[in-house]
Amino acid sequence: MNTWPRIRLEKRSDTPHWLSRVTPGLSVLAALLVIAVIFGLLGVNPWIAYARILTGAFGSLYGLSETVTKAIPLMLAGTGLAVAFRARVYNIGAEGQLLIGAICATGVALFIPGIPDELRLPAMFLAGALGGAVWALVPAVLKARLRIDEVLTSLMTVYIASELVNYLVYGPWKGPSEWGFPYTDKFPLAAQIPRIGMTRIHYPTLILALLAAVLAYILVQRTRWGFEIRVTGENPEAARYAGMNYLRTAILVMALSGALAGIAGVGEVAGIHYRLRYPQGISPGYGFTAIIVAWLARLNPLGVILTSLLIGGLLVGGDAIQLAMGLPSATVYLFNGMILLFVLSGDLFTRYRIRIELPERVSVLVRQEREEVR
Repeated sequence: MNTWPRIRLEKRSDTPHWLSRVTPGLSVLAALLVIAVIFGLLGVNPWIAYARILTGAFGSLYGLSETVTKAIPLMLAGTGLAVAFRARVYNIGAEGQLLIGAICATGVALFIPGIPDELRLPAMFLAGALGGAVWALVPAVLKARLRIDEVLTSLMTVYIASELVNYLVYGPWKGPSEWGFPYTDKFPLAAQIPRIGMTRIHYPTLILALLAAVLAYILVQRTRWGFEIRVTGENPEAARYAGMNYLRTAILVMALSGALAGIAGVGEVAGIHYRLRYPQGISPGYGFTAIIVAWLARLNPLGVILTSLLIGGLLVGGDAIQLAMGLPSATVYLFNGMILLFVLSGDLFTRYRIRIELPERVSVLVRQEREEVR
């Protein structure tokens, strides 16, 4: 006879509103506490490290501007991922869709003559959005038609996109004026997104990111299609029974997610670098980091605005402590990984509760004691 208690997860019939509110903050706090312990084991004072992160990210105009700069691609990609995840379509390929958007924008900037200067940037944004959307449709169609896991297929498309960028910048698109480096030629002035003053904040892309978050919130919360997204995400079988078109929902949310990631790619090549570079030079993993942004926002597009600034600040602060304290570059990945782990764990416990089942003999004794007390 089993004498050990059994521990299992039991789905909550109704999640308390307060629990949904406090879980993201508690998850981040728990992650920071664990990271503090790791800092201590490495011989680094965690309080000094966190103080340097805060001052590096938000303690100066330069740090604040860099935080906003890094938040722009996170906001765009995170908004798209929040909508896709809300429909229970797990797009893990935003990084690849961002790179494809960068490729398409570069093609319009350098290799399509005859476009009027005032239309060059709009054409680049449109090409980047279409490229990212089409790239996202591959795993979407495989998911909807053949029930192939979109997590695996969307992740595989990231590596294909990365190698495509490498092929172009080391091959046919390698710029003769770049002294042998794996870059394209510099974009013409008409293909460069303007910035705010001496900062790297390319404000047209920032405006697009903010508009995308607001419109995505309205889409999900105030439209019929948004209702279908919510129902599909909460109970796919009920959605099918109600006659909702799962194929259409999956394809549309993936296309939207890919389009926004593609726009983020346009912002990086046309607003930051002014050329197409090797993959890590375009994006240090923004598409993957946007997964943390979306989950930390509880898949709320408006919440993505705040969480993208938070994670952008951690990226900038992580760079600051690398320089100031001699920590390895993996420090930033430590932050991202821990926060994602705890945020996902927190989300799990908002939907499930821990149930401890006592062995039968112990249960009988407990019932007898309760009867005696009564």
